[in-house]
Amino acid sequence: MSSKPLSEARRQYSTKVKEEFPEVLMVGETKFIKKISMRYGENPGYPAAFYIEAEASGPNMSTMEVLQEGTKGLSYINVADMDLGQRLALKLSSIYPGEAIAVLIKHEMPSGVARAKSGLEAFIRAWGCDPLSNFGSVNVFNFEVKAELASLLIESSRNIEVVYAPAFTPEALTILANRKTLRVCRMAPVDEPARDNGLEFKRVAGGLLVQKRFESKIISPESVDVVSQRKPTSDELEAAIFNWIVASFTRSNAVVIGQKDKVHGIGSGQRSRIDAAENAIRLSKRGYGPEKCVLASDAFMPFTDVVELAAASGLTAIIAPLGSIRDEEVIRRADELNLAFMVTRRPGEIDSERAFLHR
Repeated sequence: MSSKPLSEARRQYSTKVKEEFPEVLMVGETKFIKKISMRYGENPGYPAAFYIEAEASGPNMSTMEVLQEGTKGLSYINVADMDLGQRLALKLSSIYPGEAIAVLIKHEMPSGVARAKSGLEAFIRAWGCDPLSNFGSVNVFNFEVKAELASLLIESSRNIEVVYAPAFTPEALTILANRKTLRVCRMAPVDEPARDNGLEFKRVAGGLLVQKRFESKIISPESVDVVSQRKPTSDELEAAIFNWIVASFTRSNAVVIGQKDKVHGIGSGQRSRIDAAENAIRLSKRGYGPEKCVLASDAFMPFTDVVELAAASGLTAIIAPLGSIRDEEVIRRADELNLAFMVTRRPGEIDSERAFLHR
């Protein structure tokens, strides 16, 4: 490539687009105030801005504080990634109190998620999920960033875009300042409640879709029903809950495989469930591999193919909703393959929880 096209590309992605959006937006009775005028939107050449809900509080994007802007400032996509990562980190924090949670996001999809006793170990585990996809990620933590972790975060081979955490030691901030392109942001304390109006908005041409925000109820072994002949081990139950929560923050169709402390592979945004499962297993081979994992599917299995793929790939258990006309066939196939099959409902309930996400 000649130097001229390269310089034109750099100019395109660094040029700020003038935006003239109003300072205040009203959606029904909810007031939104402009906080950041951005370089451009999802693509260069289109104006964009970030608004915060006037009455929101706690650890959400309304209270996000920029500590280090970097040479480019926060982008439209950065903020969307931070939001998804923060929501997932907070959900896992509520299920695993006292544990360090690391969530790495690319293009509004998780690419690495892990929990551990220390923040450093949580990050190392999360990065190992898929080192290739984690290149250029937004990194969200529920813990204080210290110097040893900061030194890893600024490595040029990682090309991390944003670090978003509730606290940083002075030494860590000094180290992070050495990477000039890095954006460093602080969230409100994670032990505070995150409050907003609880509604999700999606613009469509000529209209607006509004829904209440989804909040998974699958948070403990008591939340899960077992329908297979083989009962899951305690580790499989823990892995099912952890990976189900990650799947609920992953673009549908979503299949997530992993163990109780970390994700191994993520298949997201596919048109068919078998494609999502194949991607999750294939991508796991960049890191920890699929063996002895639990598979979480965000909706029911329409055929036995995912069950058969899971068994052939060394997975040991599945968590998924029911609702297919082939539920009995799918469960019977899991029994034949000695897989534990967990369902996203409490014992005695009829309806399963589904976790579609279309961001």
